[in-house]
Amino acid sequence: MSRNGLTLSMIFLAESANYGEGVGNISTLKKMSRGNYEQYTYISRQAMRYNIMQQAGWDTTPVDGKSGVVQFAPSATIKEYPEIDLFGYMKTSAKEEGKNEKGGASTRSAVVRLSNAIALEPYQSDLEFLTNMGLARRQNLENGIAQSEIHRAFYAYTITVDLDKVGIDGEISIPMTDRADRMAVLLDTIQFLYRDIKGRRENLTPVFIIGGRYERKNPFFENRIVLEKGSIRVNTLTEILESSSDIKDNTYVGLTSGIFANDAELKQALQAGSVADAFHHLKKEVENYYGESN
Repeated sequence: MSRNGLTLSMIFLAESANYGEGVGNISTLKKMSRGNYEQYTYISRQAMRYNIMQQAGWDTTPVDGKSGVVQFAPSATIKEYPEIDLFGYMKTSAKEEGKNEKGGASTRSAVVRLSNAIALEPYQSDLEFLTNMGLARRQNLENGIAQSEIHRAFYAYTITVDLDKVGIDGEISIPMTDRADRMAVLLDTIQFLYRDIKGRRENLTPVFIIGGRYERKNPFFENRIVLEKGSIRVNTLTEILESSSDIKDNTYVGLTSGIFANDAELKQALQAGSVADAFHHLKKEVENYYGESN
């Protein structure tokens, strides 16, 4: 079997990085519930995709609203635009009177799939109290008062890629070197990802990463990263590694030293190196794959 499935699960540390619809003068974080009481904030996959596209310089795909819905322009193809190559599209066109062209819809499924980035620590209902006193005092005006939910936590998310489907769409087939280049840009962007929100720039660079290139296109480590009292639960991950020789032989692990309480255990049990080393190995895996496919 060809090892054409790339997957990586990551942890980053961030604060209040995605807000939903507010209530009155309160800005509310996006949250989901688990069990009876605990709530976990999350950063939506759409928000993560937006930042990746922007920082990769791929947010230039033309769009139009002729169909009544803002969507990618029918003329845009994966040859020129990496965004729709990697993240898919749906393009519709209406039949125009006096022309022989037929209307219809064309779609492309995403070959790069993102999960939500979900907090590994529960939300504790913390609120920030805000006023505009600095501006109001200039004209002796009343303060505007607002409140904003805040949560500083570790978040985990997963990316999976169908390497064999990158750069292929119907009759279009881009060169292998271009496919490798697009994946290298994607991995570089993820390695140094950030997010601007409410006047802050949050660093989404991973402090822990586990993944590789495998025969099965399965996000093996998604929902398997557990944080307990500042430590990553190692047994859960080692069981996955031992479940298949493909997983065991082709997984790379990286972490930033001094972040987790069980650094030494992670380095010994998972043979973890640095985050930079893990990304270096993953980029070499991608380069090798497209070299082998020539």
